[in-house]
Amino acid sequence: MTRAIMFRRLLVPLVTALVLASPSEITEARSAPGRGAPKPAGIWTGTWEAAASGTVPAPAGASIRNVVHTSVGGRAARVRLSNRLGTRPLQLGSVTLALQRPGEPRSPGAVAGSVRAVTFADARSVTVPAGRDVVSDPVALPVPADANLLVSVHTPADSGPATYHRSALQTNFIAPRGDRTGDESGAAYTTTVASWYYVTGVDVLGPSAAGSVVALGDSITDGTGSSSDADHRWPDRLAARLRGLPAHRRPGVLNAGIAGNRILLDDRGPSALTRLDTDVFSRAGVRTMIVLEGINDIKGTPEQKDPGVLENAYRLVVRRAHARGIRVIGATITPYGGHAAYTPAREAVRQAVNAAIRTHRIFDETADFDATVRDPARPSRILPAYDPGDHLHFNDAGMRALADTIDLRSLVSTAYGRLPRPAEVRAHLPVRPLSPRSPRPARRP
Repeated sequence: MTRAIMFRRLLVPLVTALVLASPSEITEARSAPGRGAPKPAGIWTGTWEAAASGTVPAPAGASIRNVVHTSVGGRAARVRLSNRLGTRPLQLGSVTLALQRPGEPRSPGAVAGSVRAVTFADARSVTVPAGRDVVSDPVALPVPADANLLVSVHTPADSGPATYHRSALQTNFIAPRGDRTGDESGAAYTTTVASWYYVTGVDVLGPSAAGSVVALGDSITDGTGSSSDADHRWPDRLAARLRGLPAHRRPGVLNAGIAGNRILLDDRGPSALTRLDTDVFSRAGVRTMIVLEGINDIKGTPEQKDPGVLENAYRLVVRRAHARGIRVIGATITPYGGHAAYTPAREAVRQAVNAAIRTHRIFDETADFDATVRDPARPSRILPAYDPGDHLHFNDAGMRALADTIDLRSLVSTAYGRLPRPAEVRAHLPVRPLSPRSPRPARRP
């Protein structure tokens, strides 16, 4: 091989990555750490994510306390805040990070002594331009895995519509007046909301080289149908399975689900194709992406009637991910027979798309969610034991079944990308017998 050929092979991936870099990523890179901030040793890993799904009027002069749940822990953290969908510069007077009191998911109170000021290039306040995200300086707060954090922000002035994640399935809090971000007591937070405001991610610093896994999806990934304030979405359940591994081998799990999301068209939030840069590629340590998208394209308005169009969209997602060194697991689209939007013609499209996912080698690996949750007696419907009543989404048992479908060997890697042998994974994973109420996943067809 000539030196010229070797140079081109090294240069092409680098140029591709630069071309695909989003403006948000560039803003984030310039904002952290500040000049006076230490450069901590270790590896940054995403522990929590919420994708920006829209905007909502923001209460000027208020403090908002967001409750977020970690998948992995670390000895320090940094916070991602977004004005991505805003129309005016966002003024943040102060931001803090704290641990929520254990066992109190509906409480705005912080663990005593855990409140930390969050800075941006060493400043306590920051103005985020419209259309941009910002990442904080490192925050010296040990963060446990499987714990709730409080991300509190104070907006001293009217900055226009707030970028938010609408369906949090988590109780969050507002103190209507003044800067209460430093409060340990939650007494001032007298109003509750069911959305996350401004905060779109938390990263942790630690020794793990396992990286993170991003679940890109719609309302099923967002958790619709599961219990509120319980962290029972299927990505949460996946993170719980991974906690059976040693901490240094455990990847973070990031939930990039948006209720109503489509892969092709903007609807509730930017389309999956539109938001790959901001919701996947800009996240810390991403090694793997799990894609569960397409049902809203099939049953939405306008509806997608051509399975080949969706297949081509999946292939584009995979090509863009591979350009970043990210492997992609494709999940089959789950049944929705009995839902108001169901028709035989749309079911035929779903079946054709699933057949392509299983047999056309679109993805690096396949997670057959459809085979796991469908009713063998009525394959167009989900099992009654998993149905919260709308025949489309999943209850807590269904969310667990989806998470259990993922082969953990496809997620666990070292810094050099070697996948462990099955025995290595099994040696560290707890054995979970199937309960009588959780039917055994169906075999792949």
